[in-house]
Amino acid sequence: MTRIMCKTSRGLFISGTDTGVGKTYVAALIARSLHAAGHRVGVYKPAASGCRRRGDELVSDDALALWEAAGCPATLDEVCPQRFEAPLAPHLAARAEGRRIDGEQLRDGIEPWRKASDVIVVEGSGGLMSPLGDEDYVADLALDLGFPLLVVAPNTLGVINQTLQTLITAATFRDGLLLAGVVLNQPVAPPDDPSRASNRRELEIRCVPPVLAEVAWQADRFDTEVDWFALAERSP
Repeated sequence: MTRIMCKTSRGLFISGTDTGVGKTYVAALIARSLHAAGHRVGVYKPAASGCRRRGDELVSDDALALWEAAGCPATLDEVCPQRFEAPLAPHLAARAEGRRIDGEQLRDGIEPWRKASDVIVVEGSGGLMSPLGDEDYVADLALDLGFPLLVVAPNTLGVINQTLQTLITAATFRDGLLLAGVVLNQPVAPPDDPSRASNRRELEIRCVPPVLAEVAWQADRFDTEVDWFALAERSP
């Protein structure tokens, strides 16, 4: 696949250490913060599975959350052009419907946003090595769009290994992904997990790039002020 660099100079690509780590929640917090600061925010989720049927259309709740956080710009179809019903990896959900993910549309679908936005928040599906087809992985799309990568990691036992493996993958995949940082998130009600007290400190010791902020369970803000707009300016 030919690399297509995004013309917009500012953006963040949100990925995670796994599924269910709260990527959409964190991405929506970032989009809401940028919108509140007066920026024109584009939000893009290239493909989504597990969508719910509403009449004749499929709705991605993740895309809806991003769209509302950004102030409802453009249309939901432009937020998430490729939607599938089955709760499977997107390429398998597409196959279950007799369809396939369009690799070109994954990349070209960002065009309306880069023309109309000051900054774009892109949310990938699953982790970096989640397939988006027979040849594409999420990491391919992240690299091709060219935005700095923000990794969302869950504050649970095992997060140190998961996060470091994700960062190593990002740094060594193809030409290497530009890394913005890590956000530690609490995606479920706090369990009886003593590792929660030390996970952030352990990650801060070991992570390059740094842990930028933490999000508590159902919190409506980050625990640390982050200039997301400035962070999104970095380009390869």
